[in-house]
Amino acid sequence: QVQLVESGGGLAQPGGSLRLSCAASGFAFSRFNMYWVRQAPGKYREWVSTITAGSYATYADSVKGRFTISRDNAKNTLYLQMDSLKPEDTAHYYCAKDRLGVERGQGTQVTVSS
Repeated sequence: QVQLVESGGGLAQPGGSLRLSCAASGFAFSRFNMYWVRQAPGKYREWVSTITAGSYATYADSVKGRFTISRDNAKNTLYLQMDSLKPEDTAHYYCAKDRLGVERGQGTQVTVSS
């Protein structure tokens, strides 16, 4: 069955960086577009970034220029490099097989605070 396991979250200071990873299994990872979504307390889940099977990347305006999505198909792993973090980036981050995050992992918490 499909498994998506995120890691790499934690506490970062404003302006700092974190790198999230998502280990995928149970499906042909290299053939699928993959997504990062996030959900902050009391807010709706929101799309963060997409990387197509051909490695074309798109980003939400709120993270454009600060976050970088990438993939390693040999390792069946999805990444999200997050730089210049802001307090408003604080959320639970999920990798997903769809833009809405319906089919997602358990997520990893990112907290940006001084």
